[in-house]
Amino acid sequence: MEYFDFRSDTVTKPTVEMRRAMASTEVGDDVYGDDPAVNELQAYAAELTGMEAALYVCSGTMGNLAAIMSHCSRGDGILIGVGSHTWKNEAGNAAFIAGVMPYPLDDSAGLPTEESIKSSYQPLGNVHYAHTTMMSIENTHNSAGGFPSEAERVASVASLARDMGMKVHIDGARIFDAVAFFGNDVRDYTRHVDSIQICLSKGLGAPMGSILCGERDFIDRARKYRKALGGGQRQTGIAAAAGLIALRDMRSRLADDHKNAVLLAALLQDCGYDVEPAEKRTNMVYFRLGTKYADAAAFAGMCGERGLLLGAAGPKRIRMVTHIGLDEESVRTAAEILKSLGA
Repeated sequence: MEYFDFRSDTVTKPTVEMRRAMASTEVGDDVYGDDPAVNELQAYAAELTGMEAALYVCSGTMGNLAAIMSHCSRGDGILIGVGSHTWKNEAGNAAFIAGVMPYPLDDSAGLPTEESIKSSYQPLGNVHYAHTTMMSIENTHNSAGGFPSEAERVASVASLARDMGMKVHIDGARIFDAVAFFGNDVRDYTRHVDSIQICLSKGLGAPMGSILCGERDFIDRARKYRKALGGGQRQTGIAAAAGLIALRDMRSRLADDHKNAVLLAALLQDCGYDVEPAEKRTNMVYFRLGTKYADAAAFAGMCGERGLLLGAAGPKRIRMVTHIGLDEESVRTAAEILKSLGA
């Protein structure tokens, strides 16, 4: 059976060019700083983002955690969106590994509100609270429907946080989806923050890895924490070679994913599904099940039996993600399968 996999853009597979680069690249020991492919990737990422330095890490989760550990000391607090991936989906690592206290913010609109930032911030000097030294934001925002935030909005909330004395980090796992949507430059975001994590293995199509970018001293600290977290790899240029192609060449095709997601949402609405509206749709479509189906996981299982893989994002909520492995025909086939099941 042919499967159409809409579960996530993490299911993307490396391109032929990536596989060739992985097979032929020169490698070295990255812990010693001797891997030329890793060094080239890091240099390119720093230049692309306008940051002083960059660090290749195993995953976005590792990159976000290394950023927290590099910006904060044990016992500090961080402001973080209650809907963000770092808060919900990274195993509580800020608390139980970094020893940092998360203060949740309302980020239902993609970014936290100024009111929530001001009300959640804890200044130095009150012995009852963890002093908040960092704010983490997510762009695009997964659980908000892949919502992309404009550079101007990021600048506004980041400026507020930095004026209050906090470092600002972007979980930019899908930052280039925001760039593709608005047609701007990634530096329009990075110039307002202290660090950013960018995932290479989602829409950009690499098999693994993320890039963490920031000031040189910050990256030096992050390199130590990467080692402590088990991320000090050796001849990892085999993977970094694909990551460089992903970061260099695959950004331009993300608009195709957005176009397919818009088509998918329209087709599902025509089929009677309760599609969550998205004023700014990137590569995600969320919809909710009606009374016919009681459980999203069971519904996803029924779809899987018909060759359509999708994700349960809650008891009655389904997520579908478009990516390089899916074209317009894939979207139309998925809609036909869902139509056959009925809303």
